[in-house]
Amino acid sequence: MIRVLVVDDDPFIRESMKVILDLDNDLHVAGICGNGHDAVTFVRQSAVDVVLMDIRMPVCDGVEGTKLLRALEAPPAVLILTTFDDDEYIAQAIRNGANGYLLKNVPPSRIISGIKTVYEGNVLIHPDIARKLAGMLETPRPEPGKALTISGLTPAEVQIVQLIADGQSNKEMAASLFLSEGTVKNYITEILNKLELRDRTQIAIFYLKLIHQ
Repeated sequence: MIRVLVVDDDPFIRESMKVILDLDNDLHVAGICGNGHDAVTFVRQSAVDVVLMDIRMPVCDGVEGTKLLRALEAPPAVLILTTFDDDEYIAQAIRNGANGYLLKNVPPSRIISGIKTVYEGNVLIHPDIARKLAGMLETPRPEPGKALTISGLTPAEVQIVQLIADGQSNKEMAASLFLSEGTVKNYITEILNKLELRDRTQIAIFYLKLIHQ
């Protein structure tokens, strides 16, 4: 059972999300909060696996709330729900260690899937958000020639990069490529080493920069 904390300043959204998430047999809504400070207080007192976090909230928004949560000794995963126009908020949330980012207008099934994805230790970034952020976040500059050809990656690794940029989780990639999740993780480790990148989010943004330059 994945224990979820819903954080949103809108009471209607909080209660609606609680009803929706509790319908899934794998999820349990452990609580609801109205801002980031209340979320940190709740997590310190109760066991939480994933925090479903709104970005724009009074008192303590999702950006600061993410930073405070990720600084805890045993931090929960943080899945950000945002609108398409929250560019600067999203960029800062990425820097603060958020594990995933979904647009608020996605179907409930996608939110449930996203919660499970970040719970499993994967990073989830909505492809539309990744494209908007491609020019906003700094990623390490690759060696000459690598930026155009993704030099050094095997065809299989290039395919993994493309699927990461499309927002697929390790589980989804394993299913579509007929591989084990362990093999997918090994591919991602190799890709990070070859491209000198830090995490999956940087892989997605790196690729999107290539195809839009």
